[in-house]
Amino acid sequence: MGNTFGTLFRITTFGESHGGGVGVIIDGCPPGIAVTQEMIQHELDRRRPGQSEIVTPRNEADSCEILSGIHEGFTLGTPISIHVRNKDQRPGAYDEMAVKYRPSHADYTYDAKFGRRNPNGGGRSSARETIGRVAAAAVAKEVLKVLAPGLETLAWVSRVKDLQANVDPETVTSEMIESNIVRTGDPAMVEEMIELIKATRKDGNSIGGVVEAVVRNCPAGLGAPVFDRMEADLAKAMMSLPATKGFEVGSGFAGTYLTGREHNDPFYMDGERVRTRSNNSGGVQGGITNGENIVFRTAFKPVATIMTSQETVSSAKEETELKGKGRHDPCVLPRAVPIVEAMTNLVVLDHLLRQRAQCGIA
Repeated sequence: MGNTFGTLFRITTFGESHGGGVGVIIDGCPPGIAVTQEMIQHELDRRRPGQSEIVTPRNEADSCEILSGIHEGFTLGTPISIHVRNKDQRPGAYDEMAVKYRPSHADYTYDAKFGRRNPNGGGRSSARETIGRVAAAAVAKEVLKVLAPGLETLAWVSRVKDLQANVDPETVTSEMIESNIVRTGDPAMVEEMIELIKATRKDGNSIGGVVEAVVRNCPAGLGAPVFDRMEADLAKAMMSLPATKGFEVGSGFAGTYLTGREHNDPFYMDGERVRTRSNNSGGVQGGITNGENIVFRTAFKPVATIMTSQETVSSAKEETELKGKGRHDPCVLPRAVPIVEAMTNLVVLDHLLRQRAQCGIA
């Protein structure tokens, strides 16, 4: 029912924003992979609320518990279950929202589909659901280190509203991205972006922007023709995240302004390796990786819950008004960075395992 992702490396997330907790079950993880609670916690700490002055102040440590599938620091090949308990719950902040639909949120559509919903924090539609994805991807990251040494996935904030960062996907480092609370790879834009987010919060409003990502040293040959193209699965992964509204790979929409001669990526030989002189394809051709960097961008809308009064309707179909309450990010981008990385690693590992299963090589 839409809660499971992946083909060979499969994850199923569970839990609601203000329920007892959230988590994930991983099936298909190879045995003998070194994984510790500390490895998983490191990734969860990058995603958790309350980590800086420009994100939601909800006070959650997001401490993970490994319930199964890992023994003495190594995966068993059996299902891995990871659970994170909710601690700082305030369901009372959502009493009014139980009967009034938040504009541009999932309240009305959940009622339209299921005939009932959990109004506290949005239930399953809350970004808190992504904890399970990040925990699963922490495991996937360790598998990739074994099966594809040198492969590296990085994401960063490339734009906040109309503030555009200048980041080179070829040279940006994790240290550059994590050195600032916005998680942009352009030091010159950090203060402007922080001030814009803080001013937006003070005004009771929200803003969006773009997260860009790169996968370096990805083997050629991953992905499948037609329905399971690498960029198609990446698009599904990114568009499954809360607040996403757009996806583009390589030249993306900008490529529509070019001619074929301008857009094509000429091949050349670099020793024994086939390379391309440009990368408008974004590392994927015909749905299959060509060994160049995979580069893509994901657009995130402004957070739907804002602290100003808006027109809406109630569950009784009466027109009314609603002012947002609770603790919310004025801009999701800084916390979206590790989530984009997580979903990317899940897709790449799944295709790597599929390639090894079908062709025996990667």
